[in-house]
Parts: sequence; structure tokens; C-alpha cells
Amino acid sequence: MKEHIKAALAALQAIILTIAVGAVATHAQQTTGNVRGIVKDPTGAVVPNAKVTITNKATANSTTAQTTDEGEYQFNNLLPGEYTVSVEAANFKTLTLNDVRVELNQTTDVPTELQVGLQGEVVEVSAGGAELVDTTTTNLSKSFDERQVVELAQTGVGGAFGGGVNNLALLAPNVSSSGGVGVGTGGSVGGQRPRNNNFQLDGVDNNRKDVTGPTVYISPENVSEFSLLQNQFSAEFARSNGGQFITVTKSGTNDFHGSAFGFFRNRYLNALDTLEKNAGIIREKVAGREADFFRRDDFFRGGLNLGGPVYFPRFGEGGPAYYSGKNKLFFYVGYERLQEGTAAGAGGITTPTAAGFTTINALPGLSATNRSVFNQFVPVASAQTGTAEFCQVPRTGGECPAGQTLFIPVGDVAIPSPSFTKQNHFLSNVDYNQSDRTQHRFRFTLTNTADIDTEANLPAFFIALPIQGRLFSYTLLHNFTPNVVNETRIAYRRFSQPITVPTDNIFPGLGGVFPNIGLRDLGLDIGPNPNGPQTYVENNYQIVNNLTYLAGSHALKFGGDFRRLISPQSFVQRERGDYQYNTFDLFLQDISPDNLAQRTVGASPYYGDQHVLFAFAQDDWRISPNLTLNLGVSYSYQEVPKGANLQSLNALASVPGLIEFREPQEQKWNFAPKVGIAYSPNFDTGLLGRVFGSSGKSSIRAGFSMGYDYIFDNLYLLALPPQSNQTVDVDPEAAVPNFLASGGIPSTPVALGNDPAAARAATSAFIPDQEVPYSLTWSLSFQRQFLQNWSIEARYLGTRGIHLLTQNRLNRQPKASPEIGGLPTFLQAPSQAQLDALTLTLDNITARSNFVPRYANAGFSGNSVIGFLSNGNSTYHGASVQLVRRFSQGFQTSAAYTWSHLIDDTTAEVFSTVLSPRRVEDFQNLRAERADSALDRRHRFVVGSIYELPFFRNSENGFVRAVLGGVNFAGTYTFESGQKATVLSGIDANLNGDAAADRAIRNAAGVRNTASTVSALTNSAGRIVGYLADDPGAEYIQTGLGAVSNSARNTLQLPSINNLDFSVFKNFRFGENKRVQLRADFFNAFNHAQYIPGSPNDVAPIDSVAVGQVNTIFAGNSDFNRPQNVFSSNPRVIQMALRFDF
Repeated sequence: MKEHIKAALAALQAIILTIAVGAVATHAQQTTGNVRGIVKDPTGAVVPNAKVTITNKATANSTTAQTTDEGEYQFNNLLPGEYTVSVEAANFKTLTLNDVRVELNQTTDVPTELQVGLQGEVVEVSAGGAELVDTTTTNLSKSFDERQVVELAQTGVGGAFGGGVNNLALLAPNVSSSGGVGVGTGGSVGGQRPRNNNFQLDGVDNNRKDVTGPTVYISPENVSEFSLLQNQFSAEFARSNGGQFITVTKSGTNDFHGSAFGFFRNRYLNALDTLEKNAGIIREKVAGREADFFRRDDFFRGGLNLGGPVYFPRFGEGGPAYYSGKNKLFFYVGYERLQEGTAAGAGGITTPTAAGFTTINALPGLSATNRSVFNQFVPVASAQTGTAEFCQVPRTGGECPAGQTLFIPVGDVAIPSPSFTKQNHFLSNVDYNQSDRTQHRFRFTLTNTADIDTEANLPAFFIALPIQGRLFSYTLLHNFTPNVVNETRIAYRRFSQPITVPTDNIFPGLGGVFPNIGLRDLGLDIGPNPNGPQTYVENNYQIVNNLTYLAGSHALKFGGDFRRLISPQSFVQRERGDYQYNTFDLFLQDISPDNLAQRTVGASPYYGDQHVLFAFAQDDWRISPNLTLNLGVSYSYQEVPKGANLQSLNALASVPGLIEFREPQEQKWNFAPKVGIAYSPNFDTGLLGRVFGSSGKSSIRAGFSMGYDYIFDNLYLLALPPQSNQTVDVDPEAAVPNFLASGGIPSTPVALGNDPAAARAATSAFIPDQEVPYSLTWSLSFQRQFLQNWSIEARYLGTRGIHLLTQNRLNRQPKASPEIGGLPTFLQAPSQAQLDALTLTLDNITARSNFVPRYANAGFSGNSVIGFLSNGNSTYHGASVQLVRRFSQGFQTSAAYTWSHLIDDTTAEVFSTVLSPRRVEDFQNLRAERADSALDRRHRFVVGSIYELPFFRNSENGFVRAVLGGVNFAGTYTFESGQKATVLSGIDANLNGDAAADRAIRNAAGVRNTASTVSALTNSAGRIVGYLADDPGAEYIQTGLGAVSNSARNTLQLPSINNLDFSVFKNFRFGENKRVQLRADFFNAFNHAQYIPGSPNDVAPIDSVAVGQVNTIFAGNSDFNRPQNVFSSNPRVIQMALRFDF
């Protein structure tokens, strides 16, 4: 019977193997680690020609090498895990080193000393596990094994679209959260933008080329090891200059192993968000308040996995019924289902009460259509919490005439937003050890997601969002000789994500579409996902070849990575029209928006097809047993995507010497050098012995490197010529009556023909020749092992970002600036005589042109010409201290403190945040933007620990052992300085045609973090000549039209992160290899209110573009500096789990 079961299992495995092998396509870059050492005799002399064998304890796969004349040996491309190293030499006892831990992207240095004796005698020594001190490279890295990945709950905090295993990067020094920047996954690594991070899965490129970030999700249950390389890394990693996020999935072993698991969350276990409390949501069911009951919030993540040797069925008479794959052929499969159902809505929204609606609907002079839309979609607040100003007549110069202001009662609302997400993930891995010289690795990953697009504020505009990802890969490792190893990887990846918009809700009179209507004073956006409609498909073909050659004391490695990307896309920015009103009375009166009115018309497919090539050469030269020099150079080539060449259609608009519209040219000579030195002092006695210890107990490492980033498609897609599509703006000061009744911005592009003047007038974008951003990195660190299992590292890391991408309007200039003058702002009321003495009026300023003369004279005065230029810069300085204890006696921990300062002139390139605008205040003066970055986090302290309670675990009483033993704890703690935001005026104060970045006036003597509006001051002729602060004691004062701001970017300090995630486990063991585990995870365990943009423990991007969020940075808004009114408090979430492991 047992043989039949094994035969059936063998048949099933054969099917799985066929699926995985049939899916072969390819891999890339490091998914392995190395082991290196020098063999010495008791006198310290090196031992040449010794036989060294390394054996994987899980698969019994062995590789043999011989020491060089310098006594050195090295094994490359080893899968992460536990190994045994055996050393044999004539006249010496055989040495066996157990517990040699190989970690991802690290070279484990194994000091080896033989004892004189007979070769047949064996001496066994424990190597101690994970290496604590890196003595051979200048790589800055942080690795996490499969236990940390599973037991640190941070890997599962984000739900369906969370950062997953990448969240562990937040436990590394010199890494900070991205806050509300809203683009890029992984946080800021060494001061680099989150977009600059690179993601690899089993060596394969796993990056979205349109917006960056990972494409394929991997369950923490299927991860063997995760590693983060920070800024300073070998030349092999030539793509991107931020963090290298490297994930390796599990493989089968000689023993069958697997698990079944389920994680559950429910609203009844969770705390209430402050935003929900503000909106009247309650936890208890109360008669008459059923609609206010706690919103649905359910989450489930469950699945199973299995790995082991492959058994093939054997047919024919006699002999065994199956062939065993032990030591040769292994499989691993995993399936996970993730479901999430929520009904919580967007926060920071206020709407009129029933009395407020009654007042509004009784007012004359309002648009019947706009009022009908307002009544249909805007919910009624159940209770009044404040008032909103409503001007009964059209405003003049942004001001409401005296006596015309009404105060409409409003209240906070939490709009029920039902949504449901389903994700299915499947993974299949096969490893074949053909011989001790040749290995084959096959990988297949599939992700299907059925989601509800909830980017809109209102559920009436929600719609289905399907997402699919596939990844196939094959790796061939071959040892030509013990000193020559070749690695070939081939890969194919596909990703697709269409974003559609509902067709059942249309705005009357606007041609069958519904625009995005932002009512900023209410914090509400009416309309579909602002990014819809669009489609995105990416097909990525990749081949990599790396050759390692050990020549004496040199470890040489050369390689190349070629990619062919085919990516048809369709996206027209603001295709339906984006109309943003500072006050909702303008919308109801159907006056054109005073903040933003923009629409891109016309459309054509965009193809992101391109070829990409990365290459490198690396030499790790061991000059002496305790001194290694790392030398490398990488090469980066990115072909300009095919779609960018559409710019040549606008060649007739070119003006030589000013601007030329042609196919942009790529850079072809992007070489990046890297140099580092690692020195391990060797002092056995005295003061230096206590400071440095013997060889391998400490290291001093210094490095300098250069690295190129990757330009993502989204920037090209937003800068197409007018022959493809045209962006049309309406001046915020235009105050056009009957704006939407007249169709808003028309959907028909202007016919250009062959008229250069018409083409220039319609031009709204320019793509310059490629200038790839790059960074310079320098570092110095000291590592020291103490006791047996502890180490400490002190590190300095500096980076400089050069040619960073910024969004610019090339042909625009301010009408008011410090250089050409503007209207004064007074803290105390001036006399009428003083006002009459002022000669500059608002009328004088508005009469100025906000087009740059050289562009206007050439005919570029119809639209703003947007260009994504490589003219940004950043500077980062970070000092950190890290304390590590490797797992021993049931306990491991890592703690890191980082002090850092990041300065830049821009942070976001697109509209992903209102807290730090993507455009600058003065397009002709980028230098004025240099200030603390939106990614600047001055202080950060993190701890991550796992602890097995030793009590009762080994009790002889079975009942006591089962009930009281097997209790484990795990947790992470984070403290981080809050994000800084830019205080804005909320209007186009400098009259350059863009209200996105106009900053407030800062009163240094004002009460800290307070703000005030202003009132216009007129001369005796009734002309506006200045402004008076309504609250002269405020720190921030709104900049009026034509006035000049004096404040810098990012001066408003938002709240900090102070977060504890905690887990408790109870294990019930059955036999030696089976256990049932009960688990409880507490995210934000103490329910500490954290009113922050972004997340306290997740690296997935969270944008800050909700209309309500901008109110906390608008000078004079009632929600100014009241983050508790617009940001989530990140309330406690409790997760329960049950799992079975064998």
C-alpha cells in the first residue's frame, strides 16, 4: 500500500515538474551567496592544495575545490541555507565545519585552521551560523532568513497591495519611509528617491517600467531569504542606484516539508480610526444609528505549500515502483489565496448638513445642472461640526464682496466605500543537480488579482480592476573547473493592468464623460479614478550571463544583462478634464476653476518598447589574508522607448537655438566605477586586541561608487506632441462664466496641418535628449563582533543625486517675484496715505506676461510647455549604529539608529502628493527650491526581534510541555521623525498660470505652526496695492494675488511614527517534525495615534492627493496643521492565524 501511495505521489510530482519545465524562460543577477576562506596550519602558514568540500545540508549536494598556493578557496553561487565545509590535507586531521550559513549576496568568510595529525582523524567545529562581520566586501547589506520573513508580521501588514517581504527593508539602517510622496516602493534608501529602487525575484528583473515598483507578488510563506543592498554594492547590480531588493523563493530538499496556513482579520478585533470617530462612526450597534455602525473590514490570507524530492513513477515488471530524486531532483509548490473586503471610506471630507443643503438649494444664481450633480453625489453630513464660507455672488480677484458671505453648516462624513479584492498566487520551483559541476533551476510564478478600483472618493465611481502577472525563469550553473564558474539565466515576465471608468455616470452636457471635480474646501473629489482610463501591458524578455574566475588572490567576475521590453500602453492625462475649485461656490455658480482647469485631448497608443543592456566587471582582490580591495565598473544603456520618438511628428514647431522637436537621443557611454577596501585587523592582545580583536572579529570598510538610475515610461507618456494629443489649460484667474454649461474644455484637438505657428501654439510638451540620473555614494564603516553572537556596526553613508528628474513648464515665468517685485503684505494695518503712496497695483502685475519672452516671441504662448528635465539634485548625509545578535539560544535581534539629513530641490515628478508639489514655484529659478526634502527623516530607530520562551519547552511532563511550552514572541518597533510638508497659499499667487506650488509667507515672529488668511488693501482709487494679515501673530500667512512669498519648501513638521507591531505564537508539536501553531499579530499594538501620510510599517506607495489632505497645508484653511482631521490615525489591527507545519 505504501508503495502505491508513493507511486501516486510520484505521478503527481511528474505533472508539476512538466508544468514548471514547460514554462521555462529566464533569470538574472545574484540569488545566491559565496563561501570563502584561507586554510592555515597551527603556525599560521597557509596550506596549499588542500581538498575542500562544501555540502548543502538540506539537499546533500556537494562541490569540491582545491586551495590555491595562497591557501585560499572560494565557492560561488550557493543557495542560501546551512552548509558543512570539510577540509582534507596530508599530515593534517580532517576538519569539518558545521553550521556555515550562506546568506543572499554575501561572501561568508570561514577562517580555517588545521591540526597536525592523521588525515583519517576528524575534528568537528561549529562555524557559529550567520556571519556577523563582513571582512571581504564593502557591500552595505541586510539579510533576513525564512524564519524572520514569516514570523515578523510586518511582511503581511499591507494587505492585498502591501509591500510584503519588502517591508523588512525598514529594519535596516539608512532606510526611511516614503511617507506621503506616493510613488515608488521600498522607502528611501540612502537618501535616494523610492523610484530608484530595484526589485529582483529569483534573479529576474521584477520592475514595472511604467511607474517603477515590483510587478509580481510573492507570499512570505514562499520566501527562502530576502536581502537589501543599500547604495554601496558590487558592479554586478547595474540597474538603479537606490536599494537592491532581492528575494529568493524556497526550494525542495531531501525531506518532504510543507505547511497549511490561514491569517484572519475582522473589524470586531480592530480599533476605531479617529477619522471614523470624527464622522460619528460607532463600535456598538445602537437602535436608530445602524448606518453609523463600524464599517466592514475583513481580511483573509491562506494557502499551502509542499516541497521535497521528486519521485518518478517506474513502469515495467519487477523493481521499485518509483525512482527517487533524492540528492538530485527537487520540487517546491505553493498556493495562496488573499481576500479583502472593506467598506471604510476616505477621510478628511466635510459636506453640508441637511440644513446646509436647504440653504444652498434656495439660493438664486446657481447652475441647475451643477446643483443637480452636487445634490446627487455629495452625501449629507449627519451632524454639524463647523461651517464653510459660501459667496452668494461671483468672487472678484478671489475675494468675496462685502456682505455676500454665507456660512453653510457642514459636518465630517465617512462615506461607505464597499470594495472587495481577490488574489490568487501560484508558485512552482524545480531544482536539478545534474552533477557536482552542473545545476539547473526552474521557476514559475503566477498572480491573478480581481480588485475594485477605489481611487475615487465616491463609491458611485468604483469599478472592477483586473491585474495579472506571470514570471518564468531558468538558470544554468556550470563549473568548468573549480576556479571557473558560469551562470546563465533566461527569463520572461508579463504584467497587465487596465484602468477603466464607469460609463453609467455622466455629467450632463459634457459629451458622455464625467470629469474630475475637486472641491478643495470640502475635501471632496467628485468623479472616477483621476488616472483612468488607461491600459498597461509589459512583456519583458531577459538573458544574463555571468562568469566567475578565481585567479590566485583575485576573484574576477564579468557579466552582461540584456533585456527586450515590449509594452503597449494607452494613457491620456486628464482625458476627461480635471477641474479643481478652491471653493465649492464657484462650481455651483459654474465659474471656471480657480485652482486648476486642464484637459488633454486627442489620443494615440504609446509603445514603451525598448532594448536595455547592463554589463559589469568586478575584481575582489585579496591583497593579504586580512585586506581585500574591491574594484568594479558597470555599464548601463537604456534605449529611448519607441513611443518617445513620436516627438518627431512636431518637427515643424522647432525653433533652432531655442527648442527642437526630434527623436530624443539616448546616452551610450554610461560607465560607473566602484572602488572599496575591506580591512580586518588582527590583534590578539593589548588595547588594540580589545578594540579590534583577532582576524575576522572586526572590519574597517570604505567605499566609493557611482550608479545610474532608470527612466520610467510614465514621463515619456506624459510628454507627447500635439499631433498625438494636446493639453489645454484655463487660466485660474480667468473666471469664465457658464464654464461647464459651455462644455468645459472641448474634447476636440486643434487641427494643425502644416502650420508651424499653429503647432507651436498647441505644443504642451517637450522631451529632451536622454540624460540619465545618477548618484555618487561614499561610505565608511566599522564592524566589531563581541561575545559569541553579537556585533555592532558604526557607519557613515553619503550620497549625491545628480540629474534628477523634475517637472518643469519651460515657457512660463511669474508675474510677481523678488526680482521684478510684487505687492506687500502687512502685519499691521497701514494708513490710507501709505497705501496711496504705493505705485504698484494688482492691475499692473496682471498686465505683465507670464510667458518667457524668448518662447513667446517664437509662438509658444498658447499652452504651458511641460518638460521632464534632468536638472534636479540631492545631498544625503547619514550616520548610523546597528546592533545585531544572530539566532542563538532561541533569541535574535537587530536594532539600528540613523541620524540623517536629506536636501533636494524636488522630490516627486508627477501628481502623487500635495504635501510637496511636483512643480516648482518659479519655473525659471530651481535654485530657490533647494531645502529639506519631503523624504528627510532626521531621526529613525528600529528594532526587530524573535524570542522563544525557554520555559517548559523541554519539560518531562507532556501536559505541561504541551500547554505551557512552545510560546514565542516576535515584534518590530519604529520611531521616525515625521515628514515635512510645504505650506501653500492655495491660489496662483505669483500668477504664472500654476497654483500647485505657490508658497505662503513666513512670519518668523509668529506663533509656531499657525496660519492666517489675508484681506486685500486698496488705494483711494479702489486698486489693490497690498494685503493685510487677518492674524498678524500667525507664523504662516497666505500669499495674495500678486504678492511674493518668502518661505522655503517643507517647513511644516508633520507627526512622527511611534509604532509597535507585536506577535505571540503558541506551538503544539507532534513528533519531531510536525506542529500546529496558533498566532496573534497586533499592528500598532498600543493603538498609538499616528496621524501621518503614508504608513508606519509598509513600503508600498500611498499617495497624498486627496482633496481633503491639501487642506492641512493651506495657510488659513480651518484644517491647517490639523493632521488628525485628514490623515488616518493608523488604529490597532489584530490578526489571528492558524498554521500546520511538517
